[in-house]
Amino acid sequence: MRLHLIAVGSRLPGWLDAGYREYARRLPRECRLELTEIPLGRRAKNRSPGRAVAEEGERMLAALPAAAEAIALDVDGAAWSTETLANRLSDWLADGRDRAFLIGGPDGLAPAVRERTTARWSLSPLTLPHGLARVLVAEALYRAWSVTAGHPYHRG
Repeated sequence: MRLHLIAVGSRLPGWLDAGYREYARRLPRECRLELTEIPLGRRAKNRSPGRAVAEEGERMLAALPAAAEAIALDVDGAAWSTETLANRLSDWLADGRDRAFLIGGPDGLAPAVRERTTARWSLSPLTLPHGLARVLVAEALYRAWSVTAGHPYHRG
């Protein structure tokens, strides 16, 4: 099984890239996390933000592996505890199907992308910088894996 993180935006501060890479590197081969960055849609004064979101959505759907289950990162989604995520990860590992976690741009996910998702996961009711969300997803997945593997990283 592969885990995909498909996120709008690029050229993040080095500390965010380093944080993401650190946790992604820690995940074992059986649930490797791969990042795909989607360029921001063009935004301008005379252009609707909806057009930029639609462009981002088209690129995101094109990057989404066809057979992967898509999970939206969304402030209005369900809050998953570490134990809930660990149980989900265990189930995902058992069925072997790829999973893709989708992080939208500054104006959120396109409606077409939301329609393709099977779940919505909220990391926090706070509005987070999108780069920080990448780090949090990678760390949460690593922590969930550590729970399932009995690794001492999680001391919950």
